[in-house]
Amino acid sequence: EQGYVIFTLDNRGTMNRGADFEKCIHRNVGVLEVDDQMCGVKYLKSLPFVDSTRIGLDGWSYGGFMVLSLITKNPEVFKDASCGGPVVNWAWYEVMYGERYMDMPQENPEGYANANIIPKIKNVKCPLLVMHGAQDHTVVWQQTLELLRQAVTDNVELEYFVYTAYDHNVIGPERVHLWNKLLRFHNQNLKGE
Repeated sequence: EQGYVIFTLDNRGTMNRGADFEKCIHRNVGVLEVDDQMCGVKYLKSLPFVDSTRIGLDGWSYGGFMVLSLITKNPEVFKDASCGGPVVNWAWYEVMYGERYMDMPQENPEGYANANIIPKIKNVKCPLLVMHGAQDHTVVWQQTLELLRQAVTDNVELEYFVYTAYDHNVIGPERVHLWNKLLRFHNQNLKGE
């Protein structure tokens, strides 16, 4: 209806495909999942109705981490990207999720270093919109504030928007605002509107 193809791929690490499929990312997030998503991008590019020069991304929370992983590891592929409440440093992530996927930082320093987006933000080449709830207790605000600090240090331009009264999810009338913001961002960058 808006001129977009929406594509979702459940990469390795997602549930309901057996323990091996789900657990293979343990201690090394952002590697196999990125490989799988790039296979999805390759498939999209093979379709005659997909403009491979205008591929954008969007994700929230772990999806936000995936968006940032994809655009920092494959900066030439994506025309734009948006993410909300992204995990940028797994050492700052809520213990319930962080240690489930990565074990404790002192037990897995290499995995934590590999998954850290902060030193990779310099690789961002496409327009990037980052959003966050200022009251987020799951992915604390420190995550994107540090991302912003590093973006300034690395001279990376990005758009940033804070939902001041929200935790990890934006709900209610502000959710409409969020969807309109996403549509305007992607229309501007993918369609030139």
